[in-house]
Amino acid sequence: MSETNSSDCGCTGDTKRAEKDPAYARALWIVVILNLGFGVCEMLGGFIANSQALKADALDFIGDGSITLIGLLALGWTAHARARIALTQGLFLGALGIGVLAFAAWRAFNAVAPEAELMGGIGIVALIVNISAALVLSRFRDGDANVRAVWLFSRNDALANVAVIFAAALVGWTGQAWPDLAVAGVIAILFLHSAFEIIRRARADMRETAHQ
Repeated sequence: MSETNSSDCGCTGDTKRAEKDPAYARALWIVVILNLGFGVCEMLGGFIANSQALKADALDFIGDGSITLIGLLALGWTAHARARIALTQGLFLGALGIGVLAFAAWRAFNAVAPEAELMGGIGIVALIVNISAALVLSRFRDGDANVRAVWLFSRNDALANVAVIFAAALVGWTGQAWPDLAVAGVIAILFLHSAFEIIRRARADMRETAHQ
């Protein structure tokens, strides 16, 4: 795998820099804790609120956090080993994304409106968490392309949180489930795109480092 990045999605940051810059490594660890910790909480909230959008957003949090975590834990590994781990992770994340889409489609035929207030409240907390992650990384955003990418990734995730909040408002206004399902579908598609990029890059890196 490339010495600086494990996927084109930019969600791992610059692992080479993290190895040499303790401040940047600490920032990435903070982002990992925020993403994984809140991802689990949001997933539970999604089940309680009966919201597919929250569940999809939770998977996005967990995916971001786990990818960055693997990047940090694998700093001392060979490039080929990191590429194999990234491939496995990309396949797993892709399977999760397909599962979200399939479940959202099934729920479309058995639509039950989620609890709008709880959904919106969790969405607001998710937005705060993503903004916090972006702020933690903001001092590094003017670095190379990989460093800037990981900051943009957190910033773009905040936009998905805004969509969840907007969907919650529509659910509360219409009393219907379609806004929740629509946002879940969009987030799942974005999630699948990230998984595809991880798999594509990992396969390329595995070919490049086959003899390492």
